[in-house]
Amino acid sequence: MGPKPTRNARSGNVRIIGGRWRGRKIPLADGTAIRPTPDRVRETLFNWLAPDIAESRCLDLYAGSGVLGLEALSRGAGEVVFVDQLPAVTRQLATLLETLGASHCLVCQADAERYLGNAPSPFDIVFLDPPFGTGLAKLCTLLAGGWLAPGARVYLESNRKEPLPELPPDWQLLREKTAGQVRFALAQRG
Repeated sequence: MGPKPTRNARSGNVRIIGGRWRGRKIPLADGTAIRPTPDRVRETLFNWLAPDIAESRCLDLYAGSGVLGLEALSRGAGEVVFVDQLPAVTRQLATLLETLGASHCLVCQADAERYLGNAPSPFDIVFLDPPFGTGLAKLCTLLAGGWLAPGARVYLESNRKEPLPELPPDWQLLREKTAGQVRFALAQRG
């Protein structure tokens, strides 16, 4: 495995835009290289997912701020598993979830590829927002190895300049857009 892609370290807040925690500001872990999904991208994504969120089982790989998984919980997801390899990020997420009184969620400190190397447990929705330049194709292949329930939706985010990876054979691309520096798409397991 080559060197990890770098991102600029940031601090500050990102806000939840819908559901029971709408308007709640989420702090970003200080000194980390978190690049939260922009508000307008999240708004579009959750409009796409609106019919599928209620009671869904979600996986937030490369959780970072956790805003994608938190947005899902805020809108009625049944369970969210947050995965990130940075200890500062997972500690902050665990504290935040406790502060919010969130239930039916789990924070795992692990490398995403290593996590997907475990025995699979299918999810209905997967948020795949790795650092720009990370191999999305490999992650999609790993997810296709039993991690997706029938009809599962997979959100893919990358740099606008990067083409989407070739999707596994039983996946179909439902939607794709760009906004600012971000290319984002929603795929479905057939």
